[in-house]
This record gives sequence, structure tokens and C-alpha cells, in this order.
Amino acid sequence: MRRFIPVLLSGACLLFPAAFWLGGIPLSTISQPRGAIAFTDRYGAPLGTVTSADARHTMQVRLRDVSPSFLQAILAAEDARFFFHGAVDWLSVLRAAREDIFFGQPRSGASTITMQVARSIDHAPSTLRGKLAETFDAYRIEAKNSKRSILRAYINAVPMGGNIYGVQAAAHTYFGTPAKDLDLAHAAYLAAIPNDPVRLDPYGDHAAAIRARMRYVLERMQADGMIDALDARRALAETLTLQPLAQRDLDAAHLLFALYRSAAPQTTRIRTTLDRSLQRFVQAQVVDVLGALRKRNVQDAAVLVVENRTGAVRAYVGSPGYFDDAVLGANDGVRALRQPGSALKPFAYELALERHAITTTTILDDTQSTYALANGQTYQPQDYSRLFSGPVSVRYALANSLNVPAVHVLARVGVDAFLTRLHALGFRHLTHTARTYGLGLVLGAGEVQLWELARAYATIERDGDIPHLHAIAGQRGTLRKHVGSVAMWRIITSMLADPIARSASFGRKSVLEMPYPAAVKTGTSSGYRDTWTVGFTRDYTVAVWAGNFDGSAMQRVSGVSGAGPLWNRIMLHLYEGHPDPPHFPTPPGYALRSNDGTLEWMTPNQRIAHAPHGISITWPHDGARFALFAATSARQAIQLRATGYATPPQWSIDGKAVASQANGALEWQLKPGIHRITARDAHSSAAIRITVIPSSLAPPRTGFTLHPRAHGT
Repeated sequence: MRRFIPVLLSGACLLFPAAFWLGGIPLSTISQPRGAIAFTDRYGAPLGTVTSADARHTMQVRLRDVSPSFLQAILAAEDARFFFHGAVDWLSVLRAAREDIFFGQPRSGASTITMQVARSIDHAPSTLRGKLAETFDAYRIEAKNSKRSILRAYINAVPMGGNIYGVQAAAHTYFGTPAKDLDLAHAAYLAAIPNDPVRLDPYGDHAAAIRARMRYVLERMQADGMIDALDARRALAETLTLQPLAQRDLDAAHLLFALYRSAAPQTTRIRTTLDRSLQRFVQAQVVDVLGALRKRNVQDAAVLVVENRTGAVRAYVGSPGYFDDAVLGANDGVRALRQPGSALKPFAYELALERHAITTTTILDDTQSTYALANGQTYQPQDYSRLFSGPVSVRYALANSLNVPAVHVLARVGVDAFLTRLHALGFRHLTHTARTYGLGLVLGAGEVQLWELARAYATIERDGDIPHLHAIAGQRGTLRKHVGSVAMWRIITSMLADPIARSASFGRKSVLEMPYPAAVKTGTSSGYRDTWTVGFTRDYTVAVWAGNFDGSAMQRVSGVSGAGPLWNRIMLHLYEGHPDPPHFPTPPGYALRSNDGTLEWMTPNQRIAHAPHGISITWPHDGARFALFAATSARQAIQLRATGYATPPQWSIDGKAVASQANGALEWQLKPGIHRITARDAHSSAAIRITVIPSSLAPPRTGFTLHPRAHGT
């Protein structure tokens, strides 16, 4: 400062006319830093406050909405003669020069409020050139703006410690009150901070320093006749309590930051469609489930909960922790592009049913098949089990997520038609050609978002009406677009909600089975890099992804064992203390009729297509091995199932006939040893061998099939 004062004095006569010659700087044309936005859930409960991209927490406020005590305090502390001088207070400059001569350094500043506003605009460095530029711009600001406009700009931009800027943000942050309600003590406290925002940061260990500066502010106010001695003593004696330092973690941080970026510039508050209680439950379950899966190299997960009727987002978790840089927590798994595995299969089956490429009674082959590709190569789809089930029904193939039948179905409708349908459903990131994806599209050869999957599955529940997913309250409505056939969507729902049909691959009482009607589908991408579980009731759609943001493979974790447990917990929680959801509606024009011993939705004139190769045992597979746990041996059973029979099958175990259930299946209690299982109908028979081995290990967690290798995902 010592070397700056002579230059400022000698250059004043040059700066003043030059500034007016170039023209003033209207403060209204200067872009202000974006203000903070406070977010609440659908009921008004706070979710957190998001600051601007440059980490500034600021809230714009008008002078009339600021406590007069603060305006007096900040003027007394920073520029008492503000309304009586121009851009530069030359009396203060002369006083600083005199102090510099007598004491070796100035004891008081000479910077005016207008100069500080100029500094906040240009961020000029504290050099000779910077001081000259700051003074020059201060003249230009004074030439074009009123004193009140300059003061307003100052109190909205003045640094108030940490990343807090402006009196409104400071009042809300430190005291939980608007600036207009600040009393004298609070006003003097806040007016003390701008003198040295780092050393006087309220959340630092600076209580004594702030109190000393606050005393100085009150003394200056008293000296200027703004208050009397009694007012000053009362203000100093008042106990001031700071609000606790806000946590970095926000509820639904990924969503809040996204909404912040898209909000209108003057927005200060947004009410979302989230339910804070549900949001926090889901966040906690993500962390808990990942903790159990971490040993199998599952680090990340994302969840979206949607209200089917309105499309409102009820919970949104993009990662286990937004601010956890060690695991790439800022990545948003809801919006990330990942391979969906088998999660797209229901849409291929619906399209095939809609176009009569298959019917509900069509028999599909789950046998080794070879397809010729356009480039001269061949494609042989396989199930995850590397085994084949033979002839299977459409219901069985979809419910058990068999890969080979799904490819057969896609071959019948065509990849081009399927890709067009997926685009209509909102999968806008499938941007390659049908030829590029090929038949593998139905097995997850593209990349989709969890957001897109949730919307598509909600579309199934809505009979083909695509919902408008939204997270801001009041944005109800649909895309006003219908896709597919109402009857076919309801048939697909029936298949996805059938726990018996899926039991061959997933077992009974698995994490996919709810105590009320719920449809669900899993998916696992190639190489075990992504697992999905997406399902719905009449009320909600819950979509879950689990995997690793860095793309590393999990240790043989599938959709049911990766994303499935998290889906299960959330879906159960949604109905705790609430009535069970209603049953799914029946498909119009269809009725339940017997199809090879099982009930299936059929039209009045629909013919039953029998398996061409006679009866076959679909569960278990030949050579399967089971562990019989001592703790559960009295109640450990498997369900034997067959297909392709002309008459209800007759079962025998090791040559001894056993009575089957009405649907032809057989619930059989496991016994140690090697067993031959035979199924016969009027025209054919089939036999397999399985091994049951006693085990002293603890049984696996309830809900997972005993079969070590599941068919699908």
C-alpha cells in the first residue's frame, strides 16, 4: 500500500476523465454468480441447499429486505462516508498516507465500497496495476449507477467466510434467519467478517477474533451516532448461537445437482417429488447391501423409484456417496449408460405377441442353435447355465430368462422392428443400426440408462402409456404416447409376476418373490459388469443397477444376487404399514385355460401347440448337484417340472412312483445320494440323474436357489 498511495494521488487527474470518456459500467449488465437453491421433498421437508458451480453460496436480496442494523453496521465497518464521496474517498487515502509516514504502515484501509465492487467484478490482483484498474473501474461504476444500486451489489457479493457470499446467504447459514430479521448483535457480527473472511470464518477457531472485530464495528456505529453506548453493551452481551455446519452429503445429491443446473437463473427454492423418508431409506440400503457384496467386487449401485400413476420420482440414488471420490461417487448410475443384459427381453416378447409371431401357447426350442449373420459369421446363443431345457413355453422362457428362446423370438420379429420399438419406448441412447446390434440386442448388446429402463417398465404397468418421469412437483402428465397392445402388456406382466414359472432358474421364495402381486425382471451384462433388477406393482416401479463405475467385472454376480436383494428391500418397504397393492388387471379378450397342465391366458379359439419332441424334464437338469444342509434337511425340497407332455406326467424317483401336483409338477424332499428321476406321459418318457450331497456348511441366505448355476439373469 505504501508504494501505491503516491501513484493513486498523482494519477487521479488522469483516471477520472478517462473513466467518463470510456463510459460507465451498468451493474445490471454484469452477470451475478448464480444463487443457491434450497430443495425440499414433496411434503416440504428439506433435502439440502445446492450452491453454484464455482462453490459460491449466495442469495440475492434487495436493500429493503435487509435489516437497517446491518446496513448501518457494514457502512460503519467498511465505508462510513460512502454516500458522501465518489468512487475514491480521498480523505481516507490522505489519512492512510499520513499513517504510512508516521507509523511505517497504514492503520486503516482506503478502499471504498465501490472499489470493492469493482474488485469483485474484475478480481484484480493486489499489485500496482491491479489497484489502478480497480480505481479506474470504480469511477466507471459510479458514473452509471446510483449509490443504492452499488450498495446492493456489494451486500450481495461481499465475502462472508468459507464459500458464503452476501448477507442473505450468511444470515441463513449462520443463524437460520433472513437478512431482514437480523438484530443489532447479529448485524454487527456479520459486518465484522468481510474485514478478513479467512481469519474471521465463523466455522473456524476464531471466536475471539470475531468478537474483537464485532466490538470495533459497534464502536464505529456509536462514534457515527447510529447507536448509543447502551445499545452497544446490550449487543455485546447477547449470546449468539451458530447453526451446525451443514453436512456435505445431500439427500439425492445427484438429482439435486442436475436440477440446479437446469433451473431458471432467479430460482431460490424447488419442491421436488421425492419422499425424504423413502430417499434416506434407499440410500441406507444401498450402502448396506454393497457392504455385503464388496467381497465379490461390487462397489457401486443406483436406484430409481417411480410412482406409476403420475411418473413422479419418489427416490433417486445415483451412487453410494456423491462426495466419495475414491469410488467415483460423483458418477450418476441412474443416467450412466450400461449394458442391460436380459432386461430388454420383455419388450421383444410383447412385440412378438402383438405381431402374432408367437402366441401365449407357442412352444419355443431351448436347444443349441446357429444363426447366419450378414458378415458371413455365425452366432450361437447360449444360456448362462451352458445347458438347454429343450421345448419350453413362452411363459417359462421369459420367466426364467432363457437366452436361446429370446433370440428365436427376436429372429421372428426382426432386429429392425425391435430397435424401432425400443426407440418408441424412450431408449434414445441405442443409436447404432440394427445390423450393428444384431440378434444380441435382446441379450443386452446396446447401452441404456436406468432412467430409461424404469420408464419402460412403468410403461408395461400402464398398458403401454409412456409416463413422463419428473422430479419437480407439479409437472404431472404423460408423454401422450401409447405403444404396443394393452392385452399383450398385461400378458407380459402376468409372466413376469409368476413365481412358479420362474422357479426353475430362481427357486421359490427368492428375493424376486413378493407377498403381493409384483412383476420383475433381472439382467446381467456379459462379463458380469452390470446387474439389474427392475420390477413393479400397480403403484410403483423400482429399478436397481449394481456394478462398478470403473467397468471392472464382479465375481459371478448376477441380477438376482447383485441388484435383486436391494430391489427386494425397497419393494417390501414401500408397503410397510400400507395395504397390499391390488392384483394386476386381466388382458381383454383373453381367459385362463389349461395349456399342457398349466394355466395360460388364451383367446377363445386359440389352439394349444404341443411340444414336438414329447415330454422333457425342465427342472432340474441332468447331472445337477445339490447340497443338503443339516440345519434345513427337514424342509429342503425342490420342484420337479416337465413340459411337452400330452397327458399329466407321472413321476418316479429311483423306480418308485410319486404322486404329482395338479399342474404336473412335483415337490420332492431332497435325500442324500444319486437319484434317477423319470417323468412319463401317455406317449413318451424322460429321465435325468441328480446328486444330493450332505453338507455341514451353513445354508445360504433364504431367497437364493440351491442350483449353483442359474439359467438366466
